[in-house]
Formats: sequence, structure tokens, C-alpha cells
Amino acid sequence: MGIRIAIGDTSLPGSLDDTAAGRDFASLLPLTLTMTDFASTEKISDFPRKLSTSVAPDVTSARAGDLAYYAPWGNLAIFYRDSRYATGLVRLDSLESGVEELAGRDGDLTVTIQAIDGNS
Repeated sequence: MGIRIAIGDTSLPGSLDDTAAGRDFASLLPLTLTMTDFASTEKISDFPRKLSTSVAPDVTSARAGDLAYYAPWGNLAIFYRDSRYATGLVRLDSLESGVEELAGRDGDLTVTIQAIDGNS
């Protein structure tokens, strides 16, 4: 499934994996979140509820541009730098471009995430 993350006038295209967590995340869209910086590596925000993590790997790493769900905290993470393996991190998929937009922004960000069809 295609998604678009809007930060003000900037639009970042991405996609979601066809997994239990990806489908559960998609069911929440459209979604507006306030994201904060975490560890100078990712932008994070709480979800309105926990996502399904059935059949998800116990441990995964993240690359710049990855969207992930951190199950222990119940939050979305959008990585703008690579990160080492973490227990409870579930990759949702990735941004197609624009990750530098996240790295270059300080402070809290308001983002709107919406599903897009193949024609958008």
C-alpha cells in the first residue's frame, strides 16, 4: 500500500508492507501525529493504540528511511539514520524519498500520514 507523509508543504512518498502490523497501521489512516526527535536517529510518535505484531520478527534493525513500530513503547518511528538491531522493533516499510527532510528539522513536527492509491 502506498502512503504519503505530509510535513507542511512537503510530501514524502512511501509504502507499507503487507504484514499484520502494516495492515493494522493502514487501518488507522489518515492519521495526524506530533513527532519528536529520538537519539538523533529517528522521529517518533505515540499511536492511538497498539498494533498487531503477530508473526513479526523478534529483533530487527532499521535503515534511514524505514518506518517501524516499536512494540514495547507502542510508537511509530521514522528513521533518518541507520540503527542497530532492537528487540521489539517491527519494520512497516520505508519512504521512497525525502528522508533528508526529517534529518534537517529540529523540534517537534506535525505530520499527516494518508493512504494513496496507485494513481496519486
